[in-house]
Amino acid sequence: QSLVSSSKWLQHYGLKRNKLSLSQILSQIGFQHRKDYVTTLGKPVASRYADGLFPQYKRAQDGSVYNLTAKKELILHFVDCLMGAIELYKQRMEWLTSESRQIFGVIQEQCIVIVLDFGIAAPTEFDLCRDALSMVLVEQVIQIARFNLIRAAQDLTKWQQKCTPVSEHTVKSAVTWLWKLDHMTAVSHTSSAEALLEAMGDEAVSS
Repeated sequence: QSLVSSSKWLQHYGLKRNKLSLSQILSQIGFQHRKDYVTTLGKPVASRYADGLFPQYKRAQDGSVYNLTAKKELILHFVDCLMGAIELYKQRMEWLTSESRQIFGVIQEQCIVIVLDFGIAAPTEFDLCRDALSMVLVEQVIQIARFNLIRAAQDLTKWQQKCTPVSEHTVKSAVTWLWKLDHMTAVSHTSSAEALLEAMGDEAVSS
């Protein structure tokens, strides 16, 4: 639960910061094979002294050639670093696509309103929706600052009049309110829009 947002995580663990991009690795294990303009020939010419002395790598992106001078131990070191970085990305992706994040994504805003529009869901679907909402409240909303719930219906229902500070008590209260909602309630063609307008009417709300 203490994992940071995606942007901060990438900044902290990103390949660039750890000098593991292709250009950065190549600069640490070799040097670029240079070309220079020769006036008498009227064209750029590459040096040839390194031909056959070093293994060479040609970048597909720009066609630049690098002479590789690193020993096997350094190459294996970078292999280990890259494998470690790949494992971190895998862990991050597993976290991003697990539990409530798989349905709702990662909630990064600090003050939110969740608009509930159940429509004419069957009883089993209604309960599945409430299970998912309970999960996001307990797993993600608990980590932000303020929240509220609004149910879209002909007679719009709000958990609280305004966004409420997050605490274990308020999250538990919201879950209890959620599970006390009636399955069948009158709906209208405009109820969803009215609920969204009501949510946006709270100036503190960011999402």
